[in-house]
Amino acid sequence: MPTPAADVDAMAAGVRAGNRRALAKAITLIESTRADHRAQGEALLAALLPATGGAIRMGISGAPGAGKSTFIEVLGLLLTGAGHRVAVLAVDPSSSLSGGSILGDKTRMEELARDPQAFIRPSPSGGTLGGVAARTREAMLACEAAGFDVVIVETVGVGQSETAVAGMTDVFVLLQLPNAGDDLQAIKRGIVELADVVVYNKTDIDPQAAKVAMGQMKNALTLLQPGAAGWRPPVLGVSAARREGIDAFWREVVRCRDTQAASGQLADKRRRQAQDWMWALIDSGLRERFRAHPGVRAALPTCSAQVAAGTLTPTAAASRLLDTLERRTHRA
Repeated sequence: MPTPAADVDAMAAGVRAGNRRALAKAITLIESTRADHRAQGEALLAALLPATGGAIRMGISGAPGAGKSTFIEVLGLLLTGAGHRVAVLAVDPSSSLSGGSILGDKTRMEELARDPQAFIRPSPSGGTLGGVAARTREAMLACEAAGFDVVIVETVGVGQSETAVAGMTDVFVLLQLPNAGDDLQAIKRGIVELADVVVYNKTDIDPQAAKVAMGQMKNALTLLQPGAAGWRPPVLGVSAARREGIDAFWREVVRCRDTQAASGQLADKRRRQAQDWMWALIDSGLRERFRAHPGVRAALPTCSAQVAAGTLTPTAAASRLLDTLERRTHRA
């Protein structure tokens, strides 16, 4: 029987050859929470790393109903028609009750899903904050290694806190609706001040409302991003349903990335993102080890019950559990 190392080598070779089945299996391995799979996933990523970094990484966020899936499908078809290979990593919200996800993005992008030059991978958010899944960054690298030169991350779509995708992509796109709020809503900090490109979809439905909303957003961006790093985010109007304005949008994405590359900001951004990624993995790993620690597991039910009963404050309970971890660690 082949060893796990041989399996990983074969899978890495398949991914680098552009085999879609191998890519799908690789992402499944990377997303697995099993300890043995995690070790294999790390070995796989190490083998793929030299072949990564060549794609335009784009994050697309926006509230539910903004038309993200339709927009991405039309954009994807435009790009594959121009000779690009497009990977879409679509993050679906997970239920806070059952933990399940619908994972329906391939159904929404039916035409793009049939395109041999496109790859669509839905993944559950699994409770991860920021609109992305726990292993979206790793899946993005696998897609790059498979030869996809445009990788699009479609976020859950939950609102202004959905900013994690801006920390893993080159160009962060905010998709808006013309009637989604007033000028005060537009200048709220958070997701708006991170946008590289702002797009108003469905402008054909109410052109006057779209014109007003786009003007308000331009004013807001002047306040939030005054000449930020040599790039002023454009505000564009499109109609994905009519396939209007998509080519102009793509030109702005390319211009944004070229501007970053020419100034050296793209390389700096990617280095910073890699370091942030490392710290995010350290944080999540420490949480896992904390919960798995024997002393913490023994003390947790009592502390939790006391907090629920109101006889112990959450602050005191947290300190007690952390002290338990520290004492056991030092003793070991």
